[in-house]
Amino acid sequence: MYKFTALLILTSLTCTVPAAGPAEKDAGVVVPREVISLFNGRDLSAFYTWLVDDHREDPRQIFSVVECLDGAPAIRISGQIYGGLYTRQQYANYRLVAEFRWGLVTWGSRTNATKDSGVLVHCTGPDGNYYSPTFNGPWMRGYEFQIIQGGVGDVLVLGGYDPDGSVVKCSATLTTRLDRDGEAVWDPKGEPKVFQSGRINWWGRDVDWEDKLGFRGREDVESPDGQWTRIEVVCRDDTLDYYVNGQRVNRATHLSHRAGQLIFQSEGAEIYFRKIELHPLPAAN
Repeated sequence: MYKFTALLILTSLTCTVPAAGPAEKDAGVVVPREVISLFNGRDLSAFYTWLVDDHREDPRQIFSVVECLDGAPAIRISGQIYGGLYTRQQYANYRLVAEFRWGLVTWGSRTNATKDSGVLVHCTGPDGNYYSPTFNGPWMRGYEFQIIQGGVGDVLVLGGYDPDGSVVKCSATLTTRLDRDGEAVWDPKGEPKVFQSGRINWWGRDVDWEDKLGFRGREDVESPDGQWTRIEVVCRDDTLDYYVNGQRVNRATHLSHRAGQLIFQSEGAEIYFRKIELHPLPAAN
């Protein structure tokens, strides 16, 4: 009852997601010369929706713009169905700045698991090409900034499929060490290794991490559940730098893909975004 009541309070709907046809997926790559606000506070016109079942339709209102308790607008992603908000445009050489906080609702097999979501960058290929050659997957190939309780800032390298069914892998190089359980952890002093799949933990991910609702590690730098967390992804040429609340937590270099769409995931947990901006990069020293 508590979850249901809170959900009604937090989700006073102010707009619906506009439908997007295939022609509305813009061609070309944009390099920001000024700050681009992907969320304008009114609607989701910078995005289109993709869901595993309904593709570009959103009959359950998985994605909406709502008014939070403080009166400020935010994007609500319910998490009920796997999929994502896809940017219409491809981007390169930018600093993504976003602020998120978790909602109260979790769904299905992840009802009692850690709250899970993420942001994918440099996504390419057909919609839904990650997971399935029939393009019924939730996302696309690219690089994920993991947003999961205890693992905010992990890097995931995700491959996908082309229209002919052939596999296209992404690759990245990270300097890593192995933790007690043999998992790769980013370490600036570690050994460089090329990854074509899998997850590379942020430097402070708790070795005793458990996939249970509300998990918080001993060194976690994301804000406590229910508070806003600021994340940043600096995409410069073939390099990614991940930041959480101002601390660098992961880094990847020698990327195989250097531009593409961004995707904000729906993955079993309610999540809100109140800021999504792309900032131009300063000139390299």
